[in-house]
Amino acid sequence: MSLSNVSGMPAGQWAPIGFNLLVWTAAISEEMNPVAERLKTIGYDGVECFIDQQDVRVYQQFGDHLKQLGLQSTCVTVVGPDENPASESAKVREQAVVQLKGVVDRAHALGATVICGPFHSAFATFSRREPQPDEYAYSAEVLHTVGEYAKQANIVLAPEALNRFECYLCNTMSQLIELVRKADHSNVRAMFDTHHANMEEKHFPDAIRTIAPVLAHVHISENDRGTPGDGHIPWDDTFRTLSELNYSGWMTIEAFTRNDINFANSINVWREFSKPWDIAENGLKFIKAMQAKYANV
Repeated sequence: MSLSNVSGMPAGQWAPIGFNLLVWTAAISEEMNPVAERLKTIGYDGVECFIDQQDVRVYQQFGDHLKQLGLQSTCVTVVGPDENPASESAKVREQAVVQLKGVVDRAHALGATVICGPFHSAFATFSRREPQPDEYAYSAEVLHTVGEYAKQANIVLAPEALNRFECYLCNTMSQLIELVRKADHSNVRAMFDTHHANMEEKHFPDAIRTIAPVLAHVHISENDRGTPGDGHIPWDDTFRTLSELNYSGWMTIEAFTRNDINFANSINVWREFSKPWDIAENGLKFIKAMQAKYANV
């Protein structure tokens, strides 16, 4: 199986490598300019930004700076219970469409090509029952609508499966691919996150092959959210399988710290795993070493 190419690179070549700014903050501002500059110097191809409700001009300005540096960008976002795509309330689902179209607008202003995250349903919001067929149908309808909007901006939506403690609608690649198929839109695909898969998948190669037909984005994230390569994620299985599938989309490091206290508290990060620049520098070296190891699989 060969994955279709969303990165703009020829099939068979390795992915561009990005770094998620959430290790420093959820808020984009000019204070992130020096961070982007150093990430470029280290050797990253792009950065990933969290999208919230800040003015579109904030993203435009930061995007302009990234372009000047020669950096690309991707985005990550979440939705809350008041804009839950899987809600039985039509009004809440309508608000989900409004919210996610706003995310598309901000991502477009930034110059991003991918929006990833668990926006198929409300983050850390539970119904206290197993996911229902209607919930998948509701979510798929919202994703299709927003996918059509994102198509105009040449942006791919890549919803993410989360672990059972943060989400109930999509925990596995099997659930996620069914949702994406129900959404039935070329701009609605999927992402694979190694941290969540470590908790929910039986076998990484099988999980990656399951999602392969719609895979558009990969988060390289250690089991403890620290520096990739320092924990027990099955990295050899991950990189070998992605190479076998000719994956050439983004590989973006997503790690967390307590730098942004409000964000850290919202995702239950209560201790420091690694220092931000240690993660960035050592994580990039690790990814490049693994890419080289499996370049000719």
